[in-house]
Amino acid sequence: MVGKKVTVALVGNPNSGKTTIFNNLTGGRQHVGNYPGVTVEKKEGYRNLGDNEFSIIDLPGTYSLTAYSQEEVVTRNFIVNDKPDVVIDILDTSNLERNLYLTVQLLELGHPLILALNMVDVAEATGLKINDAKLSQCLNGIPVVRTIGVRKEGMESILHTAMQASGSKLASSFKLDYGVHVEDALQKLESLLLPLHKEINFSERWLALKLLENDSNIIESLRKLPNSNEIMASCRTIREELVKELGEDIEVFIAGQRYQFVGKVFQQVADTRSLTTMTTSDKIDKVLTNRMFGLPIFFALMWLVFNLVFTIGDIPSGWIETGMGKFGGYIGDIMGDGPLKSLIVDGIIGGVGSVLTFVPGILLLFLAIALLEDTGYMARAAFIMDRLMRRFGLHGKSFIPLMLGFGCSVSAIMGTRTLENPRDRIITILISPLMSCSAKLPVYTVLIAAFFDADIAGNVLFSIYMIGIILSMVVASLFRKTVLKGESEPFVMELPPYRIPTLKSVVIHMWERGSLYVKKAGTIILAASILMWFLTNYPSDIEYSKNYEALTVQAEANYTQQVDEEILAPLAIEEIEDNEQLAALIGQIQDVEKGFEEQTKELEEDSSEYAALEADKTEKLAQLELVNPEIYASAAKYVELTSGLEDEKEKITNEQAGEKLEKSYAGQFGKLVEPAIRPLGFDWRVGVSLVAGVSAKEVVISTMGTIYSLGATDETSATLKHALAEDKNLNPLVAYSLMIFVLIYSPCLAALAVMKRETGSWKWPAISMVYSTTLAWIVTFIVYQGGKLLGFGG
Repeated sequence: MVGKKVTVALVGNPNSGKTTIFNNLTGGRQHVGNYPGVTVEKKEGYRNLGDNEFSIIDLPGTYSLTAYSQEEVVTRNFIVNDKPDVVIDILDTSNLERNLYLTVQLLELGHPLILALNMVDVAEATGLKINDAKLSQCLNGIPVVRTIGVRKEGMESILHTAMQASGSKLASSFKLDYGVHVEDALQKLESLLLPLHKEINFSERWLALKLLENDSNIIESLRKLPNSNEIMASCRTIREELVKELGEDIEVFIAGQRYQFVGKVFQQVADTRSLTTMTTSDKIDKVLTNRMFGLPIFFALMWLVFNLVFTIGDIPSGWIETGMGKFGGYIGDIMGDGPLKSLIVDGIIGGVGSVLTFVPGILLLFLAIALLEDTGYMARAAFIMDRLMRRFGLHGKSFIPLMLGFGCSVSAIMGTRTLENPRDRIITILISPLMSCSAKLPVYTVLIAAFFDADIAGNVLFSIYMIGIILSMVVASLFRKTVLKGESEPFVMELPPYRIPTLKSVVIHMWERGSLYVKKAGTIILAASILMWFLTNYPSDIEYSKNYEALTVQAEANYTQQVDEEILAPLAIEEIEDNEQLAALIGQIQDVEKGFEEQTKELEEDSSEYAALEADKTEKLAQLELVNPEIYASAAKYVELTSGLEDEKEKITNEQAGEKLEKSYAGQFGKLVEPAIRPLGFDWRVGVSLVAGVSAKEVVISTMGTIYSLGATDETSATLKHALAEDKNLNPLVAYSLMIFVLIYSPCLAALAVMKRETGSWKWPAISMVYSTTLAWIVTFIVYQGGKLLGFGG
């Protein structure tokens, strides 16, 4: 017997447990993507039952099928255009009356439908009992199945019922009576729409209903059809006449009729005699959403999430970074020098490494979000923050990704997936990079240490963070009033009952989104990393101002001559190894020096800890001198000469790297933009650093180190701080302006790549890059020129 292929669409209100049931039904056999042209997530999974194969689509959570949001349009268009064999409406039984509003609209679409009464355990715990058979009878006989998603109960029953209902026409005969006036208008409209029947997928009655409800999406679709102008004009006339007859808005009237019907159904099927007035969730909410305790608890939870993602996540990220570094070193050792080695080691392995180091944080982020969502707290978080965030055109849930932006813009942008409304998502995505992410902190640290006293360093850093927060709120308001303005979506927020999430659901939720990042964003980040490698390494045929190879050879020759004259000749030996005691002592002195350097790497030279370690080193060297008085001076001199040679060679190498970067395409671009950034107090070297910083903000520091011929540097590099402080072109005002610019200007490549992935278009990353860089120039210009007028920066 040949099995049957059945396409099932899961529909339901947000927080109805729909995704949990989807995960139960499909397990790991899922594919996640976006619906074409929109940012709404599309999840599809598969399941076999006997010889039958189910293709299951988890449609976006929605409260209705109007055209207020993309989720609503996507859901109804999928049902109508893709024609699934059966639609399963997942209802939160504890909120049955409200959930049935969507059910009525699904019935009106005339598609095979079954109801899944989910969370029946929660409903019965409150004393609410539902008569399934009566409910089916009230809704035209459609099948009703009981499920408890978190316990995986009812899953087989859903599939068996879906198999039986697929292809059924039970739902197509459902017809809600809207009263004489509306029914008359519907009949007139249906006859007008009859000629368009072949060109549209919707039934005439449903289409007529949507026209009466003034559904903008449907009206727009009809206007595109040929010969529809006359029909649309007649529709407007019928609608205007109906408004006069009803004496109220048609949309409100129709919604009222549906709610009346739903209310009557609920009264017939629900036994509320044992219903408790105070549920466990209500009791928990008395604390978690309390006016006094709600915000502190919320901030405490967000602090935990922040630390989970960025503190714990940093540990495996460090392992990956170290591992990729060693792997790159190994590949570098076995390959000959040249462009191919540089491409593989610096471009590809470095690019892949940058992608992989984000993965632990991304997985932990979605683990935390999955826990917040599945427990039911996410809706409370939105409720708590909504009033404040709405003043700036943001949704309450926007707070969570914005907070994550202090750690990493990539995490913040990925975190916007918790926002259902596309406009809310895009605004939050666009302003998330204005938060001071952890990659910007090294830039602030170096510049503050180089140009500001320790007494005001904290205030300077705090001001930068606050400027980012204030700008994000201002920019969000501007976006809401300009490019992202539109009809305000009615704010509907349902507080689902608290639940204990299942491990499977949380892990699937975390993995599906984390793996998506690696598959999609990773490829873009890798390509972008290779591009930046090219810009900073080419052209390769540079004509250097000095013969660096000759300088290195000369330094080695000077070193050899000094060793011969000052160490080997006085001891009458030809090589150091000829005197075993001398060779051993040199090794001991070098070990002491190396240990001191490692211990003091991140310490300030004027710190007490540094002084203590220096005293310890001096004592160890004194003991070695005491034991080896005859040869200690020679050994110490050899160590000094060897160290000096290494420093000289490193200086030559860094100087060559600095000149190479200066003459690279990135360096040429830095000089090209110098006239544009000169009014901000920046020269071409800052320009090159900012260009390189687009790949990752912390690269600004390492690029400065290269330009100042200091080699590899980070925020702890004292040499870079000194070099910056001694640069006559830099002063506290320029340093502060540079921090402002780094705070605001273009997001890094990883953030832009994820932005493209999340919005499904290069349009928004391009807008983000242009608006933020323009804003950075304007704000920095005001700060720098304003500071000069006030007498700073002299």
